[in-house]
Amino acid sequence: MTSGKDAMGEQPIFTCKAHVFHIDPKTKRSWMPASSTAVSVSFFYDSSRSLYRIISVEGQKAVINSTVTPNMTFTKTSQKFGQWSDVRANTVYGLGFSSEIELQKFIDKFNEVKEATRNAISKVTSNGASVVTPVSSANASPITARAATGTDSTDNLLEPPGSAALPQNQIKEEEIPHPRSHSVSVCRVTRAQVIKLSKRNQLPICN
Repeated sequence: MTSGKDAMGEQPIFTCKAHVFHIDPKTKRSWMPASSTAVSVSFFYDSSRSLYRIISVEGQKAVINSTVTPNMTFTKTSQKFGQWSDVRANTVYGLGFSSEIELQKFIDKFNEVKEATRNAISKVTSNGASVVTPVSSANASPITARAATGTDSTDNLLEPPGSAALPQNQIKEEEIPHPRSHSVSVCRVTRAQVIKLSKRNQLPICN
């Protein structure tokens, strides 16, 4: 039996597999692998707050925790790779897919969710209520003029990782750096969500 909390909380609405990358926080010019292999990347919807998040967990570590806003843009930079900037999490996420078809499925869902977020905000503002912009990470930088004016676009597109960085087989764990700068606190990925994402058969994997 589903509890009331589960019914009202975040629920996965789409899941696919991809290699996850973060922009190098030092150089801002290259990619750092955030996952050691292709992992589940899921869109979650919180009906109580009309919020969408992109979440990916490997083991006990959240490698993606990004709250979708209407101003975000997912940019396809190669046949199997794309990226988006999350100003509030102070990072750029990159995803490498096994095929162009899988990448396109993610792009379609990203745009669908972004539009749904825009419509939800429009309904709130039309009713005279104020809109509170969510913060997706405890390490998020202060809301700057750039973020406030809605420019979550990728100003500096990076070259996608080389083919060697996107192997079909698992990369050795010791070769993967695990930066701690993107730990989740404010919009926390709960232990229950980690368990859900770890049990692949409980999520609707895209075909």
